[in-house]
Amino acid sequence: MKYWLATAGLLIGFGSFAQQTSSNTSATVTYPKVQGFFCVVEPLVTIDKNETVYNFSNGAYTIGFPFGINVLTSNTAGFSLEIVPFIRSANGTSKTSNVLFHPGYMFRKKHGFTIVTRAAFETSGRYGATVTFSKVVAKTKTNNIFIATPIPFRFGNEKPASVGFNVLLGITF
Repeated sequence: MKYWLATAGLLIGFGSFAQQTSSNTSATVTYPKVQGFFCVVEPLVTIDKNETVYNFSNGAYTIGFPFGINVLTSNTAGFSLEIVPFIRSANGTSKTSNVLFHPGYMFRKKHGFTIVTRAAFETSGRYGATVTFSKVVAKTKTNNIFIATPIPFRFGNEKPASVGFNVLLGITF
């Protein structure tokens, strides 16, 4: 929990030091446009045919730190490449437990909403897809702060298929 709070505080603090919020301007955006981003993701629950596992269950805690680039091809579309190292803390120790490679396509909607469909390849041997629904909650001239709900679908590595529900806080730059 302390990692989540510290990272959320850093993201919010960084966004508050960015330039003042800008209103809609008449400036024309030239595409393609490249953006970087950094986030913190909290896996809340994972469900498969055998069990439902909640983060914090059995004294264990997992948190991820997605980062990557978006290549916006228009006001309504773009490509994204994300890498997510996950840290797991249990029994008094912590370690990087998994790294997720996450390429995808962005469907940008009005009012700061975006739907991202991603392929998923994990170093743990799992693979699948993730659908993410995101919303920009604060906008500055150079940054967007957004919240999202990634829904991962995973298969492979001799485990049952699973679906999860996560919460994410991020910033673009």
